[in-house]
Amino acid sequence: MFFAQYYLDCLSQASYMIADESTGQAVVVDPRRDISEYLADAEARGFQVVGVVNTHFHADFVAGHLEMAARTGAWIGYGRRAETEYAIRKLAEGETISLGDVTLEIMETPGHTPESISVLVYERGEDTVPYGVLTGDALFIGDVGRPDLPASVGVTAGELGAMLYDSVQNKLMGLPDEVRVFPAHGAGSSCGKNLSTEKQSTIGEQRATNYACAPMAEAEFVGLVTAGQSTAPGYFAYDADLNRRERGLYDPDSAPRPLTAAEFTERRATGAVVVDARDPQEFAAGHLRGAVNVPADGRFAEQAGTVLDPGAELLVVAPQDREEEVVTRLARIGFDRVAGYLRGPADALAAMADEVTPASRVTAAQLRTALAGEEPPVVIDVRTCGERGADGFIDGALHISLGELAHRLDEIPAGRPLVLHCAGGHRSSIAASLLRHRGFTDVSDVLGGYTAWALQTAPAA
Repeated sequence: MFFAQYYLDCLSQASYMIADESTGQAVVVDPRRDISEYLADAEARGFQVVGVVNTHFHADFVAGHLEMAARTGAWIGYGRRAETEYAIRKLAEGETISLGDVTLEIMETPGHTPESISVLVYERGEDTVPYGVLTGDALFIGDVGRPDLPASVGVTAGELGAMLYDSVQNKLMGLPDEVRVFPAHGAGSSCGKNLSTEKQSTIGEQRATNYACAPMAEAEFVGLVTAGQSTAPGYFAYDADLNRRERGLYDPDSAPRPLTAAEFTERRATGAVVVDARDPQEFAAGHLRGAVNVPADGRFAEQAGTVLDPGAELLVVAPQDREEEVVTRLARIGFDRVAGYLRGPADALAAMADEVTPASRVTAAQLRTALAGEEPPVVIDVRTCGERGADGFIDGALHISLGELAHRLDEIPAGRPLVLHCAGGHRSSIAASLLRHRGFTDVSDVLGGYTAWALQTAPAA
């Protein structure tokens, strides 16, 4: 058996290829949209990809099932409850997929979504204990999939929670301890709240250490797994819907091209949104007026999908020689309307000097002084509820997490200075740039975020 995990750090997303080396038949599970790595591995080993399985309708990225089917002729498999615009193979409980000696078996594990499945992997046909189980978003390492995403249209969080209870407590925990667990996501994903940095585990380890796998009543389970979930990024419903549709294929050879300063200016003037993927300090030193700062060194795709409209035409300013990387990362979440990018941002911005402006960033000490003044600014905390609860907060700060900011602008006082902070200064730069883009004028963010504030205001030892 050939078994490979492909892990994408910026989306905390895992996909898999399983093949029988004697027959050369392979199946890819939960592929991302840029499929060249899977195809290269298959070609190098002489495999034919005969099928592609999505464990559910993914909300955090656009899956590569259509691209894989177009390139290889593979069938596309989903759980039997899935409904799509394209032809699929509906996979039901107990159904087997033979690749030769290597065999896959479907286990229906709804709860994160109604159509969710897990895939049992048997190295040899006569094995009674699976080599492993690909759990999709039903079971993570240290957590389980959240049942409250709006992408599951027509099903309530309570109904999904009850399904998830059965899937985890009865089905998955009914497997032998030695079965390896291979989830679809790891730490940082918004599909759960307590995911581990480990990439694989076992059923036994999860039975012993995962809070949601301990024996408990259904009501207690549902209460635990729904409590404390962060706001889902704004693009999740868009991507879940896109994964159901017969959409356009991703083609790396027809990627957006570099634009001259004049071309860039023309597209910007007609309403295209500038996404500036440089470091917050570079952005603060000088950026195009109205640009939204989403740094490439971070969870770029997820954060871009949180603050940008998927229907907007986009223009990219990126760190030198990372323009195509940024465009690819946008495509992974279905943000395909990229008109082009600036090549050599330093020189290009110099050529557009009349449209370049700095961004205000203040220290924790400067904020403290301002708050003691006659006209204190409005402080906006863009961290999650969990961060505020664990680390503390600035008295009187308005709490609107980054994930909610675009939809709660009417709660922000107009005509007053605004100072935004997160934990360390990354998300606050994104949030402050979004407010400026939406027309707020006196906006700053805190260097070092709440960490710097806590240190600056801590009592002397």
